[in-house]
Amino acid sequence: MAKKTVKEENWLLQKENGLCGLPAAKEKKIHSFCEGYKSFLNAAKTERECVREAVKLAEKAGFVPFQPGTAYAPGDRVYCVNREKAMILAVIGEEGCKNGVSLVVSHIDSPRLDLKPVPLYEKNEMALLKTHYYGGIKKYQWTAIPLAMHGTVVCEDGRRVEVCVGEKDGDPQFCVTDLLPHLSQEQSAKTLGKAIEAENLNILFASSPSEDEKGENRYKRKVMQLLHDQYGICEEDLTSAELEFVPAFRAVDIGLDRSMIGAYGHDDRVCAYPALQALLHVKTPQRTAVAVLADKEEIGSVGNTGLDSQFLAYFIEDLAEAEGLHGRHVLSHSQCLSADVTSAFDPNYPSAYEINNACSINRGVGVMKYTGARGKSGSSEASAEFTAHVRHIFNQNGVQWQMGELGRVDLGGGGTVALYVAGLNVDVIDIGVPVLSMHAPFEVVSKYDVYMTYKACKAFFEEGKE
Repeated sequence: MAKKTVKEENWLLQKENGLCGLPAAKEKKIHSFCEGYKSFLNAAKTERECVREAVKLAEKAGFVPFQPGTAYAPGDRVYCVNREKAMILAVIGEEGCKNGVSLVVSHIDSPRLDLKPVPLYEKNEMALLKTHYYGGIKKYQWTAIPLAMHGTVVCEDGRRVEVCVGEKDGDPQFCVTDLLPHLSQEQSAKTLGKAIEAENLNILFASSPSEDEKGENRYKRKVMQLLHDQYGICEEDLTSAELEFVPAFRAVDIGLDRSMIGAYGHDDRVCAYPALQALLHVKTPQRTAVAVLADKEEIGSVGNTGLDSQFLAYFIEDLAEAEGLHGRHVLSHSQCLSADVTSAFDPNYPSAYEINNACSINRGVGVMKYTGARGKSGSSEASAEFTAHVRHIFNQNGVQWQMGELGRVDLGGGGTVALYVAGLNVDVIDIGVPVLSMHAPFEVVSKYDVYMTYKACKAFFEEGKE
């Protein structure tokens, strides 16, 4: 057998920047895809909003609500919503579930500021809201930026009120205040992690008093009067509300060349949207294709809408039973891409990375055999066999990909939903878009990498089809 040249063996070398020599037609296609993603980001800043937008897109693409016990035919398209915060979609394959299903799992929650159960108070002639931050944040990044209020209030009688303030032109917005430099010497002497205390992440909500009341709580009463007039809610209703404060930024192009996107919530909607779009564009796969949009990943995938619950397993059991199969057998033969973001190498902070094993923007979808922290704690490590299988799918379908880890080994690390899917005896590997400024209120990704993640998910769903 003739020895291959270095050029023929270029898959052994670091893949080049995907924008090098990119044809104009392909670049236009990438930008068009990302315009849809930007619109999705602007419309879906909470998990409930993500599910609502996904349902709209799914129904437009011919998906219908899943009915357990129904015998579905190849090509049928179904979806199932879990408590308005998580969602599963499936396209039934030619061979159904008998040889397992192809799963792409992502999450739709993002770091934010939630309101405490009793949030409203007044102090020094201002009305403020107490918050409890959600997920891993750098607290100082959430001060002095415009915030919008999103969420759902459920009243005692069951009436639901949807709230969204701060996103439309002319809407009021909100913020967490910070000290001026002239008075912050003591604050500046603290470490970044302690300069802003969690109990000081209080939302500045209003500053005018009620004219109908005298004495204490005039500022609280003014706020509650406004909320009652607009939404018909009282203060006690806030105890059964899910109100989230998120950055009021809209998704925008970054760079003079418009090659990147800056937005809140890339983690992990930048993987959820490509996974969703990939499934929407699948016709009739060989194996049943399933996309999962999960909640609660940022706090450990807990609760009945997170993947450390059984809602995915129950869905697979229902699919299996309709075909006369056992859910555990289907899961044991299934394969999964855990689609979650990874850290992109940042030239401003090179010491945080090990350059040979770091993902970079514009080099395609990142592939991580494992995540976790330090000694791979909290990780699910993909086998050599499954890693090779995924490589083969990507290479055969023109998907540019890169291998990486989440920073230096002993520096930190992070987790994904992979270990919970693996716990169902499913082969799983992590893939995702490299992100700059991950978990910040404003994150940055490459449009090229977003599109390659879409191609990766679609190729995985369509494996075995000509």
